[in-house]
Amino acid sequence: MASKQKHSIEELVEQWAKEQLKGIKIYTKNDFINSQIEKALKTAPSKKGGKGPNYPDIKCMIPTAEGDIPVMIEVKGMEDALIKIDEETGLPDNETKKGEPNFANISKYAVNGAVHYANAVVRHTTYKEVIAIGVNGYEEETGNIIYEVSAWFLSRQNLFIPKEIGRYSDLSFLLTAYQQELLKQLAEINLTEAEIEQQKSKLEDDIERKLKDLNQKMQDELHIVVNQRVQLVTGLIMAGLGVKNEDGTFKVHPLQEDELRGNTDAENNDGAVIMGRIKSYLKNKSLPEEKIDMIYGILKVVFLNSHLEVPVNGESKLKTLYCDIKADIIPFLTGELHNLDFTGRLFNVLNAWVAVPDGAENDVVLTPRSVTELMAKLCQVNKDSYVWDFATGSAGFLISAMHQMIADAKAKIVDPDKRKKKILHIKTEQLLGIEKLADIYLLAVLNMILMKDGSANIIQGDSLTDFRGNYEQGKLKGKPFPADVFLLNPPYSAAGKGFVFVKRALNMMTHKGMAAVLIQENAGSGNGLPYTKDILKNNTLVASIKMPIDLFIGKSSVQTAIYVFEVGKPHTKESVVKFIDFTEDGYSRMNRRHSSQSVNLRDTNNARERYAEVVRLVIYGKGVNNENLNYFKGSYLEDHISLNGKDWTYGQHKKIETIPTEEDFRKVVKDYLAWRVSEVIKQEDSLGKQ
Repeated sequence: MASKQKHSIEELVEQWAKEQLKGIKIYTKNDFINSQIEKALKTAPSKKGGKGPNYPDIKCMIPTAEGDIPVMIEVKGMEDALIKIDEETGLPDNETKKGEPNFANISKYAVNGAVHYANAVVRHTTYKEVIAIGVNGYEEETGNIIYEVSAWFLSRQNLFIPKEIGRYSDLSFLLTAYQQELLKQLAEINLTEAEIEQQKSKLEDDIERKLKDLNQKMQDELHIVVNQRVQLVTGLIMAGLGVKNEDGTFKVHPLQEDELRGNTDAENNDGAVIMGRIKSYLKNKSLPEEKIDMIYGILKVVFLNSHLEVPVNGESKLKTLYCDIKADIIPFLTGELHNLDFTGRLFNVLNAWVAVPDGAENDVVLTPRSVTELMAKLCQVNKDSYVWDFATGSAGFLISAMHQMIADAKAKIVDPDKRKKKILHIKTEQLLGIEKLADIYLLAVLNMILMKDGSANIIQGDSLTDFRGNYEQGKLKGKPFPADVFLLNPPYSAAGKGFVFVKRALNMMTHKGMAAVLIQENAGSGNGLPYTKDILKNNTLVASIKMPIDLFIGKSSVQTAIYVFEVGKPHTKESVVKFIDFTEDGYSRMNRRHSSQSVNLRDTNNARERYAEVVRLVIYGKGVNNENLNYFKGSYLEDHISLNGKDWTYGQHKKIETIPTEEDFRKVVKDYLAWRVSEVIKQEDSLGKQ
């Protein structure tokens, strides 16, 4: 058996690679390619751990009609040094089980190192696509050198997942003559739906981990009180995002760290600089003046009047915090990543440290994304829906509805211009939310801005006393909002366990439609009176869905239910209600404080399929031959309710069979005989031992 090569021939392999690329402009280790890429490579951890800089062996650019694609090449010169693959994912093994960089693999293997560099570029620059290439060579006993090349593609559209382009014997595929073929290959690289969902979950875990680190730093090192943290993080993100023109250039440039110089005068201190950039950001997002003034008023308290702008040893706490947000958080919030559940994670991270002010009084518990999506589907939200939420929190319901509306528009509108116009209309005119708490209102606005300007109708106020059912900002101000879908998780301490919100909203809906409410279950067994009785006068209860007791584990242990209504159609004694016991929804939940959501919420029993079946049952019923019943054969029933508003729960309609069946008798006899046999065997064993 041939012995493995004992010394590296990396320099020889690197020279071979450079010769392969004659005819195109290349940049070696110490060559400056451009300020964006150099800064990104410096910002990312070095391939051996610790702070940068990073030095790819070779860099170059592939020109396209939309702009250049950077290429990061890493070279090695030992046998088995091309790539280390994660056997479970089939991807370069660049992360530990804890989600931290696996620097041992990144520094040892060519592809792993190249992907590390490419990831830094695609996350920390305006480049949306990067090619990572690992080149390795080793010497056989005969003296013959074997060269191996593996090329991978990273893009924001593919949520940073490295996808292999191919294995090659040389680098000629990068040359000008073959670049069009390469670009054609790249255009065909897409993620499957399963990969998208898996990566979204992973990225959300990543951002949660970064937010936890940031929150702990605010707690332990910067000593920033909790009631300032949401405003600080929200404002600094706005300052760091920037606003782009149609051609991709910046109309408002993201705030750079060196612009925060620690000045002490009122006009130029770090807080004033940040607030100036925030105001420019909001104005250039074409937000209504009323919203800009409201947000500015909330944020200036922490940026101008909290002393966080005062420099200590030349640097203010605002700058320290901004540098962390710029490096660790903002890369998640650009490009194709705007669909991530950012503000929900932020709120949960902050809430894990200390209680939200007045949290018990206001029942500030954010609804899980799986449930907001379920409720939007139960209401059959589509591209023409007008959706509102009277206690919008961080806008989780509106975001789930918006995703569903946009997906429907993309599926049904063929013309690109009409489709684009419709999507803009959905974001600016077909969603409305009201939130009372200022901190949470800011999260909702930021969340909808990250969804690409869907924040136009997020209103701060009390929906029970201040709201009259109209648009309150922009060109439609004063005109009725034509709601036909209502989604809500109300504060359960409000009248009727929160049903006061439901009655008010449904009474304002002049268009027939649907409503889904996640509420304390016993609100439907009498605690929601008189509102539940009044609601039935003009609306039909379609379904009652008993939810898992641990749905809000760690935050609330209340038993909840989803009540689904057809709006504008009075309930009659003949109306059939669908009752579903959904306490087994397929998810296993834990409340480990330092664990990510993927650990605390795991699909262990066909959760996705169970959620889909609930939607089918509510919309279509069990079917002629029970074809829609699979997971809920013993947990689904149809029944009538009275009109008194206090018999809506699943348990009130579950029929308990008290007369034993022949099968029950057989089981009892079988169990008894098995017990008797075991007792006889024990006695015989005892006698045998005497």
